[in-house]
Amino acid sequence: MAKLTMKRIQIAALMENRKEILEYLQRKGAVEFSDEEDDSLAKINTSEMISQFEKYINTAVQAKGILEEYAPPKKSLLSSLNDRRELTENEYSKYFSQRDEILRYCYNLVEYHKAIADRRAEIVKANTQADMLRVWLNLDIPMAFEGTKLTRCFVGTLPVQYSKEALLGKISELNPELKELDIEIVAASKEQTCIAAVCHKESANDALAALREIGFAQASEPIKLEPKARLLQIENEIAGYKKDIEESINNIKSYSDKADKIEFLIDYLTMRRDKYCALNKIGLTKRTFILKGYIPEKYVCGIVSELEKKFDIAISVTDPEEDDDVPVLLENNNFASPVESITEMYALPAKGDVDPSPIMAFFYYFFFGLMLSDAGYGLVMVIFSAILLKKFRLKDSMKKTLRMFLYCGISTVFWGAMFGSWFGDIVSVINVQFLHGTTVNLALWFDPIKDPMKLLLWSFAFGIVHLFVGLGVKFVTLWKDGHKADAIFDVIPSYLLILGAAPLAAGILIPVPAILGSIGKYMALAGVLLVILTSSRSSKNIFARLGGGLYGLYNMASGYLGDVLSYSRLLALGLATGSIAGVINLMGSMVGNAVLKGIVLTVVFLVGHPLNIAINLLGAYVHTNRLQFVEFFSKFYEGGGRAFDPLRVNTKYIQFKEEIQNG
Repeated sequence: MAKLTMKRIQIAALMENRKEILEYLQRKGAVEFSDEEDDSLAKINTSEMISQFEKYINTAVQAKGILEEYAPPKKSLLSSLNDRRELTENEYSKYFSQRDEILRYCYNLVEYHKAIADRRAEIVKANTQADMLRVWLNLDIPMAFEGTKLTRCFVGTLPVQYSKEALLGKISELNPELKELDIEIVAASKEQTCIAAVCHKESANDALAALREIGFAQASEPIKLEPKARLLQIENEIAGYKKDIEESINNIKSYSDKADKIEFLIDYLTMRRDKYCALNKIGLTKRTFILKGYIPEKYVCGIVSELEKKFDIAISVTDPEEDDDVPVLLENNNFASPVESITEMYALPAKGDVDPSPIMAFFYYFFFGLMLSDAGYGLVMVIFSAILLKKFRLKDSMKKTLRMFLYCGISTVFWGAMFGSWFGDIVSVINVQFLHGTTVNLALWFDPIKDPMKLLLWSFAFGIVHLFVGLGVKFVTLWKDGHKADAIFDVIPSYLLILGAAPLAAGILIPVPAILGSIGKYMALAGVLLVILTSSRSSKNIFARLGGGLYGLYNMASGYLGDVLSYSRLLALGLATGSIAGVINLMGSMVGNAVLKGIVLTVVFLVGHPLNIAINLLGAYVHTNRLQFVEFFSKFYEGGGRAFDPLRVNTKYIQFKEEIQNG
């Protein structure tokens, strides 16, 4: 299992069967098409059709979003975990026959939404006009009024506050000869003064010039109605706009039962777009088409026999060439498959790599549990994950994630029991505070809070095993590839150096038997000599080889020292979980009165421990990933592979009952 073996496949068939063959391959989702140049074959340019499908998809997605905004479906909090809904062949045929009608629904929804947006913009504009008009409500003439036969009227604003007397005095100073002028102050504030000025027609120019000299600006949008009448008109317009919006919203809500159909349309159009993208990669003659690509070996027999049974077709299946860009598809058992996403997060295996997921899975769960290390928290994880896996029809990716947390939870229960942590020391707290007993030691092994040095040393020991497994994988890979000398000289010295240095380093912290110290000293010395002699073995110059060997020794010693010390995070996170849990329990039991203490402890327990679980779950996830990526993968794993990307039913909302999931 693990990394599936890929084969090259070439299919040649009659043009008249192209549609059926492509749809069959899309349903199976097991063939990745290659876009290979061949001057003897023509190609179809489907970019225009792809663009059209993209446009339809965007419209349908927008329509779905509009429905969810104005007529949100009634769903439970956990319903989003459910996998795509299944469609029978009859249901698919029914929706398929309605596809043009469903697309019209989408366009209608988009139009209604646009009408709502337009009306809301009109309301904003009208409210702005209304706000501007409110300062003019005391004006009893239209703002557009220009005067009578013998008079001129100027309606506008001044940039500062004036009283009538001050304003007339200011104008008199500017033009003493201007007599026939009357000004009405409509409104005044620190920011502006709204006025209506009336003068004789013959002195209009002088009056306007004087007003402009002190900053007068005529109304930019003079209206032909009195401000009160215009404001009432605007308010009626706003009421009309709101009515239009309500009508459009009701129209949108009337499509609430069409949500399933719109989801079908999105997936149907996506499948059509993907198929036309695949058509770009197909070579054509006058009567036949030829496609080339990759197929996992495990699917070859079934697909080839099915195609040959249904169509006049020629199929060739061969091994990939050495320089082919072969895609990668991982497939593992239920224990290892949950951590495939961790591998993919780092990088898919390259051509010469093994899939690290099966090897990594045990250590991933092991270290995760050791970092979280509270049996109560582990039980919560196990129960929650098990219920979701049992009760919900989950998406594939969500299933794998929950399985990962299920196994991590089991590991957490194990380590929590070994260290005696069940929601911290809650058992002891209840026994001492409420039952008047003594502190209870539930540890099956030891309590790391009381003996952290012991956990630190065991963390280093577990880390060394982890590193050695990584080096072991490197040894096996090099040996199988025929690089036997490299396998020996790149791995064995590391084993000797680390195994030799381990008891010497441990002797600094704890007593170590003299025999182990002696053995360790000679093993470390042997490792040092081998590193110096073999690090630059490709060099022919003895001095270059010696210098390269010393440099290699420095890199190896410092590198492995840093790697081993990295596993101290197992101690740090393990202690953090238990310590915080203990503090939570202490906070809840500080009250003197027994009844009140029980209430407070319950509240603090129900609030504090979920927060502690959430925080330390994140910490355990991040640091477990880091141990795999930095310490483990660096010993043997290159990465850089390309994901297998077949033509498939790439749907988001629906799936067919006969659909086969291959990835």
